[in-house]
Amino acid sequence: MSELKEAPQAVEPFPLSTLRHSVAHLMASAVAKLFPEVKFGFGPSIEHGFYYDFDLVEPLTDKDLKRIEKEMRRIARKTPELVRHEVSREEAREQLAGQDYKLEALELIPEDEQLSFYAHGDWQDLCQGPHIDTLDRDYAFKLQSIAGAYWRGDEANPMLQRIYGTAFWNKEALTAHMEWLKEVQLRDHRKLGVEMDLFSHHAEAGSGFIFWHPDLGCVRREIENFWWDLHTRAGYKPVYTPLISRESLFAVSGHLENYSEMMYAPMDIDEMPYRVKPMNCPGHILIYKNRGRSYRELPLRWAELGTVHRYERSGTIHGMLRVRGFTQDDAHIFCTPDQLADEIAGVCSLVHQILTGFGFEYTAYLATRPEKDTIGEAESWERATAALKDAAKMQKLPLVLDEGGGAFYGPKIDYKIKDALGREWQNSTIQCDFNLPERFDLTYVDSDGKKKRPILVHRAILGSLERFVGVLIEHFGGKFPLWCAPTQVAVIPIREEHGEYCRGLAERLEQELLRVDCMSQEAHMNKKIKEAQARQVPFMLIAGERECSDGSVALRRRGTREQEVMAFDDFLELVLKLRASRSLELV
Repeated sequence: MSELKEAPQAVEPFPLSTLRHSVAHLMASAVAKLFPEVKFGFGPSIEHGFYYDFDLVEPLTDKDLKRIEKEMRRIARKTPELVRHEVSREEAREQLAGQDYKLEALELIPEDEQLSFYAHGDWQDLCQGPHIDTLDRDYAFKLQSIAGAYWRGDEANPMLQRIYGTAFWNKEALTAHMEWLKEVQLRDHRKLGVEMDLFSHHAEAGSGFIFWHPDLGCVRREIENFWWDLHTRAGYKPVYTPLISRESLFAVSGHLENYSEMMYAPMDIDEMPYRVKPMNCPGHILIYKNRGRSYRELPLRWAELGTVHRYERSGTIHGMLRVRGFTQDDAHIFCTPDQLADEIAGVCSLVHQILTGFGFEYTAYLATRPEKDTIGEAESWERATAALKDAAKMQKLPLVLDEGGGAFYGPKIDYKIKDALGREWQNSTIQCDFNLPERFDLTYVDSDGKKKRPILVHRAILGSLERFVGVLIEHFGGKFPLWCAPTQVAVIPIREEHGEYCRGLAERLEQELLRVDCMSQEAHMNKKIKEAQARQVPFMLIAGERECSDGSVALRRRGTREQEVMAFDDFLELVLKLRASRSLELV
C-alpha cells in the first residue's frame, strides 16, 4: 500500500512547534483587536498545528476566520518583533487584570518559577515560550476551523471557542498539508461508516457506544478468528469473566484508589455495591486463585475478548476511536521469575505477527514508573523494567524511552502503529506486574515445596476492537483486504438471461464459505458495478454470453477498470489462495 506523507520541510530557522506557538500568539492578538471584550484561555502548538481558546460573547463563524487571518497579516507587518520580559507575581496579576482564565492559570504556576510575558506591539501573553524572534519572517499559515472546548477540559467549566490553525515554513509545505488533510477527511471512519453502512451511534442508548452493523460485524468476526488462530498456536487458553463484580474486588486491585474517575458509579445488588468492570485482570486473577497452583502448570496464558466500560468525558468521545464501552483483546500470563523474559519475548513476537499482518509499521516505547499515584515498591518496579528490557533485547526490538508513562501498577512496553497516512496510533501494550499478585496473595508451589509469588503479565495487542477497527477503516480507506472484506466477491450478469449462470457461480463460491453477493436483480450492469465499487468489494465477476458458454468469468479487481477473462476454476483457486494467506493484495 502506498503511504501518503506530508511534504518534507526545508531547513527551519526555528522548530516547527515554535513557529506554530508564535502564530497562535499572533492569532490571539488579532482576535483582541477585532473583539476587544475577549478573554483568553490557552494557545499551544499541537501535532499538526496550533489552537487558541477564547471566551467571546458571540459565536465565531468561518467569515470571522478570514477577518482574523487578514488582521494577523497586518499585525505581523506593523509590529513583528516578539519581546520576552520577566515579571514578579504581583506584576503578572496587574497585567492580567480582567483576564479570569489567565489569572486562574497563574495561581497554578509554582511560586518558585520565574514568570514571563511575550509581547508584540501592544499585546502580550503570560507564556514561558520559546518563540520565534520576529513575526515577519517567511512562513505560511491558515486558520482551519472553530470548535467548542471546556476550560481546562472540565465539563463543569465554561465552554470556550477554540480556533484551530496550522503553519509551515513555506507555502509548498502548507499546500501539501492541506492536500493531506483532504485525504484524511476522505478516509474518516465516521464518514465511511455512514457511506458503507458499517456502524452507528444512538442517542437512545447513550453517547460512546458502538452498534456494529452486519458488514462490519463480518470484519470483526474475521479479525477475531485471525486473533484466536495465532493465540491458540501460541498456547493461550480462552477464559470468560462477568461484566460486573463486587466493588470490594476493585478495592483490592487498586482500581478504586487509582482509577475511580474512569469507573461508573456503583449499583446496589442484594444491598452490596457492585461495579461494571473497567478491566479484565481482576477476573482472571480470581480464576487463578480458585485453587492451588504448582510450578509445573506455569506459565499460564489466558486470553479473553472481554467487554469493559470506562467513563470518558463527552467532549473526548470520537467515533470508534474513543468510546465508553469496548472489547479488549485481553490476555494475562502467570509465570515464574525465570520464565518472565521468555514470556514477554513471546508476546513481542505475537505483536509483530498481528500488526504486520495488517501491514502496519510500529515503534515500541518503554514506559517507566509515573511520579505519583502508583502502587508497589521501587524494587519491584526496577525488576519489572529490567525484564521488559531483557525481552526486547531477545527480540532485537529497539525501545524508545517514555519516562513516567507506566500504568499505576507497573511499567510497560507500548506500541504505536503508523497508518497509510503516516499518522501514529497507540495500540498494543505489554505490562509487567509484580504488585497485583502481592495484593491478591497469589502463590504457586515451587520445586522446593515452598509457596512463591507468580509474576503477572498484562497484554493487549489490538488494544480494543472498536479503536483498532476504526483505525483500520481509515488505514485501508474502507478497502478491506479480501480475507476480512464484508463482501468478498460480487457476481454480476450482463443481462437477465445470464442470471442463472451467475447464481450457479455464487453457489459454488458460497460452498467455500466465501461472502458473495449475486447481483441478479433487474438493473443495468453499469449500475451494479458502480454499487459494488461503492461498497469496496475486492472482486467483481462479470458474465455474459461468452462466459456462460465457456465457463469463464470477466474478472475486475477493486480499484481498476480493466477486466481479465479467466476460467472460473482458476479464479476460485486464486481467491482461496488469497484468503488462506490473508494477503493484503488482490494478486
